[in-house]
Amino acid sequence: MDTPAQDNRPHFFLSYAHTPAWGAGSGDADQWVRTLFADLCDHVMALTDLPRGTQVGFMDHEMRTGEGWPEVLSRNLATCRVFVPLYSPRYFTSEHCGREWYAFNERVLQARTSGSDAVPAIVPALGTHMDLAGLPDSAKRIHIDLTSADGHYESKGLYGLGTLRRLRDEYQETVFALAQRIVRVAEETNLPPSRPRAYDRTRSAFKPRGEAPRRIHLTVAAPTLETIPAHRDARFYGDDPHDWNPYHAESMRSLSQLAEDLIRSLDYHITVSAFEDELTGPAAEDDEHTDTDPAGAGRPPSILLIDRWVLTDEEYRRRLTAYDAYAHPWVTAVVPWNRGDEQCQGPEGKELAAQLESTLPSILAGGRRLESHTTVNGVPTLKAFNDLLPTVVAHATRQFLKRAEPHLPTGRTVVRPRIEGPVPQSSPAADPDHGTDHGEAK
Repeated sequence: MDTPAQDNRPHFFLSYAHTPAWGAGSGDADQWVRTLFADLCDHVMALTDLPRGTQVGFMDHEMRTGEGWPEVLSRNLATCRVFVPLYSPRYFTSEHCGREWYAFNERVLQARTSGSDAVPAIVPALGTHMDLAGLPDSAKRIHIDLTSADGHYESKGLYGLGTLRRLRDEYQETVFALAQRIVRVAEETNLPPSRPRAYDRTRSAFKPRGEAPRRIHLTVAAPTLETIPAHRDARFYGDDPHDWNPYHAESMRSLSQLAEDLIRSLDYHITVSAFEDELTGPAAEDDEHTDTDPAGAGRPPSILLIDRWVLTDEEYRRRLTAYDAYAHPWVTAVVPWNRGDEQCQGPEGKELAAQLESTLPSILAGGRRLESHTTVNGVPTLKAFNDLLPTVVAHATRQFLKRAEPHLPTGRTVVRPRIEGPVPQSSPAADPDHGTDHGEAK
């Protein structure tokens, strides 16, 4: 009888922000983290039946300056069972920690896509005291257990418990409880490993220090079961445009749900609407910004998720044409076009692709200035969509920051202009610089 292959994935990945040395001879400022890691490994080993030689946990030590460290980090993030972020004020301003969080959280989102209801497999620990109310949106949804024997954990963190001699007993109890949670979550979730992602192309889950809250709007332009052509494959659609799932063979969740989770994990406030719910064209008469904001300039950067099959409806094409005429450079389109969908690859699919070019010429031109033309030419797979979306979000945000007025109107932020009559001839689309990228804002 064959012996089962040993699962040598690390039980946990300890993610922490390196503390810089404050002066000559100051010693290793992160020694307490090394001690914590060793204590956790000892407890996890004692609480499980892991065989000798197993990689119990992983932390990077000082390897960020060594050769090949991005590959080692990526491999362990793609295989570890549990992610343990060590919260501190420095943690949420660290680009490296933000990348580690995003890479692991992407695995969680992929598991949800396949229909898993597992808990997130993220077990935070409090490294030092901090205001948890100020956590990034990407972290606020993750529960952190602050209970401890004598109640000092929340006020002092593991650093305080471990460095103050009178609190050593409480430190030991708190670390042991943390190890128990790691083991329990590892057993409950059984998060599958994934292919390591390129660390240098992984975005941070936290906005940069001092940056204002980031907003983005997602618009879904897709037909429903009621509006698709009679011959169109109905498996991709539901009763609402938000139900559209072009990659249904790979995902149990709709595209808008996937996009919303992915964008939120980048520390953005996100709003989502169906295109039918947004009136396009001249400003609505009942809107308070009719004179100052005629084309929705007060809106945040926007992404249009569009299914080419909506173009089979003449009225939908007219509305999209008007939308394109008034679209600002911070409106970017993503066109999922499943390569496994035979109808998309046939003659009608090619005709719809040509129609989209004439319907959204301005928005598509802006999208082609991205690194990958796949964004607007047709995103063929779910993986390609997941890889492209963070780039699209960053592009739309850059365009907004470069071109939007520095003082946006107060009051309502969602402007609903109306389609009435023919498409105007004078619009932002006539701007020869529309959609042009003049370099990244740092």
